[in-house]
Amino acid sequence: MSRTKAVVIGLGSIGQRHARVLRELGHDVVTVSRRGNGDHDSVAAALAGVRPGYAVVATETSHHAESLRHLAEAGFRGSVLVEKPVFATSTPAPDYPFAKLVVGYNLRFHPVMTAFADRLGGRPAVTVSAYVGQDLRDWRPGRDHRATASATLKAGGGVLRDLSHELDYLLWLFGRWRRVAALGGASGARQVEVDDHFNLLLEMERSQAVQVHMDYLDQPGIRKIRVNLVDETIEADIPGGRLTVNGKAHDFPNQADESYRAMHLAAISGRGPICTFGEGLAVMDLIDASERALRSRMWISA
Repeated sequence: MSRTKAVVIGLGSIGQRHARVLRELGHDVVTVSRRGNGDHDSVAAALAGVRPGYAVVATETSHHAESLRHLAEAGFRGSVLVEKPVFATSTPAPDYPFAKLVVGYNLRFHPVMTAFADRLGGRPAVTVSAYVGQDLRDWRPGRDHRATASATLKAGGGVLRDLSHELDYLLWLFGRWRRVAALGGASGARQVEVDDHFNLLLEMERSQAVQVHMDYLDQPGIRKIRVNLVDETIEADIPGGRLTVNGKAHDFPNQADESYRAMHLAAISGRGPICTFGEGLAVMDLIDASERALRSRMWISA
């Protein structure tokens, strides 16, 4: 693997993780932070100093569009990975001048999800059930969860955006969505202004009955997907690294940062199954439709 010059924009917890992983992979990394804890305080200054070929946008979700604009205006023409979700709202996207623009849905590279996708093999499913939940108070130890980006509408928080991995991998594995209904909202249980639980019912291209549950409440955390095919039941326990097929378990241990390493290697080299910009926008369309379904109490069609 050739050595790449990279810039990481945003040095919150996820930005620090991206910077560390890229350095461990042997790349030269410079960082940009508005808070003053990076190598530079602006994208233009960072690009003038090192001329990187790879950029990671890890600012708050509400600042992703601004960071991408700064990269374009500063003359960056390399490859860009933007943290998920790609934007805070579903809006028409500019025609960016980058060589490649992808979205950081690293669960596509988790060993058990790789095994799940291989086992599924593109087959249609009779039923699909995805469940993800984790107490928001446990996400960033030592910080008041109510003061984090996850807790505020302005920063682009809420379970649909924070936990949109589920929406991405469902679109990846089961094709386009056709209609969606929703229940949930802001319960007040974690004293945040954003939606802290959502339940979706979806009809998709390769399954007519898809259920999705996501929340900021579960103790301890859980992340699973269970699928009934005509002749198989497949379940992936993502934190546990276990794939179960018709009751028979197969373990796929996941080392710390393994999915992030694989994702960056794919983004830099152009290999799949990286989430493309178009696929990232499709997730935003589903988020928007899910919120409209909740407000209207009606099915929303694609």
